[in-house]
Amino acid sequence: MTPEDIAKLPYRQNVGVMVLNAQGQVFVGQRKDNAVAAWQMPQGGIDKGEDARTAALRELEEETGISPDLVTIVAQSEDWIPYDLPHALVPKLWKGRYRGQEQKWFLMQFSGTDADVNIQTEHPEFSAWRWLESADLVNNIVPFKRDVYVRVVEAFKEYL
Repeated sequence: MTPEDIAKLPYRQNVGVMVLNAQGQVFVGQRKDNAVAAWQMPQGGIDKGEDARTAALRELEEETGISPDLVTIVAQSEDWIPYDLPHALVPKLWKGRYRGQEQKWFLMQFSGTDADVNIQTEHPEFSAWRWLESADLVNNIVPFKRDVYVRVVEAFKEYL
């Protein structure tokens, strides 16, 4: 695909979840499909007929084992935040139908304990997880998503 072809593609709608523990640290997981240290917050697609809030709670549980009763939604991003995939990834992901994703982000306060986190889910996406200081978040994220994370931290800064 040429850069011009890619530029014509739409964004895939997606949700992202920033989960804070009692100490104000952010949940991040190491993607199983990435050989380098690339941490990310839970995220995923919105199913047909599903609203963004419902998708965020579902994706959080699917990826982390954290059930909806253990979180409180504190805030959500005002806008959808887009990012473009690196050109080499476009034909490999989602059958080449999308140039990247636009995400609605949700900030959630976690009321459980570390024992409530289980990344060994039905379809595991993470090989490891940890709590990270929000100030360290952007520098630990895969480079093509860093601008998104800057915007998410900015959107939720009053709560961090």
